[in-house]
This record gives sequence, C-alpha cells and structure tokens, in this order.
Amino acid sequence: MSSTAAPKLKRRKADRPDEIVAAAFQVFAKKGFAAARLEDIAARAGVSKGAIYLYFATKEDVFRAVVEQAVAPHLAQVRAAVAAPSHAFPDLLRDIVPTMAGLAASSPLGGVLKMVVGESRNFPHLAQAWHDTLVAPALAAMTAAIAAAQARGELRPCDPRQAAIGLVAPMLVGVIWRETFVPVGAAPLDIPALARQHVETWLGGMSAGAAG
Repeated sequence: MSSTAAPKLKRRKADRPDEIVAAAFQVFAKKGFAAARLEDIAARAGVSKGAIYLYFATKEDVFRAVVEQAVAPHLAQVRAAVAAPSHAFPDLLRDIVPTMAGLAASSPLGGVLKMVVGESRNFPHLAQAWHDTLVAPALAAMTAAIAAAQARGELRPCDPRQAAIGLVAPMLVGVIWRETFVPVGAAPLDIPALARQHVETWLGGMSAGAAG
C-alpha cells in the first residue's frame, strides 16, 4: 500500500506550483493585484498559505509566474507561427489574430490585462513584467513579420511597427470594453468576431494593391 501511495504524493507535490499559478491567474483576474490575497490564491489552489512560500517569496513573484507560465506560452506559439509562416501573410493573420482574441475572450487573460492597465501606476512592476515578457517580444515578432511581408510584396510600404500596433489595438479595446463597461450594463462585444472583421479591414488597407 505504501509503495503505491508514495508516487502519488510526489506527483501531487510536483504539481503544486502549477496549481498555485493557475489559481493566481483566476484570482488576479477577478480581484486585481492590490485586493488579491495570498490566502485567496491558496484557498483556490487547495493548499495552505505557507505552501505558497515554498515556491514564491512574494505576491509579485506569483504574478511574474502567471505571466511567464500561464500567458507567455500562448504567445510563444504565435511568435513561432509568425516567424516561420507556412502560408501567405494574410492567411496567417486570419488564423492567429482571431485565435488570440478567442483566448482573451475565454480565459482570465482579459481580467489580468485590465488589472495591469488599471494598477500600473501604483504597481509599475506589473506593467514592466507584462511589457518585457509579453508585449515587447510579440510586437517585435509581428513588426518583423510585417516587414518581411512588405519585402515579399504582400503588403504596401509603411512603418511596420505602427502597422503592428494598429493591427492589435482594436482587440485590446475590445478586452477593456468587456472587462470595464459590460459589467455595468454596456452591450457585450464578440471579441473574436471583432478580430476577424478588423483583420479584413486592416488587410484591405495594407494589401499591396490597396490605394495608398
């Protein structure tokens, strides 16, 4: 009996950091950073508050783990697809942009993004971690991909970084709308549908044959 129980206990202990990060993702999205307590995260993860300190020294460390482990892997997949596209750039956009919008609409990502925006003045390290780990690499990858598509003649000449920002901006507005205004009665937005519509609008203006 004891020989079969030991591996289960070991596996459970090894899973705890991931469970804490997953719980923190939910708690930060719901309560924000200032109001979130380690006790809340521990309760959601099904561990003691002391167990969190076995893996994370501070609440800030827990947040960094959320960024690095719960969010960054999704963007890493997108960055890989953008860096080595298997089809034309317009088709790539039609695939990845709505996919990322769907993730923002169906996960705690939107709530955490709102938290970062709303609390960055009091907790600038939140914005720093989000920018350095997520925003800067993703923006650089998309900028490079747009520049490469321009070089292939798929897109018309323009500042690729500005074009990349213009591509993602409506989705960010959609997430902020959902997290800020829908809870007080505003009409909801279908963020993936918004993304699909915007991709077509963006391509309509950016395609090599578009009037400029």
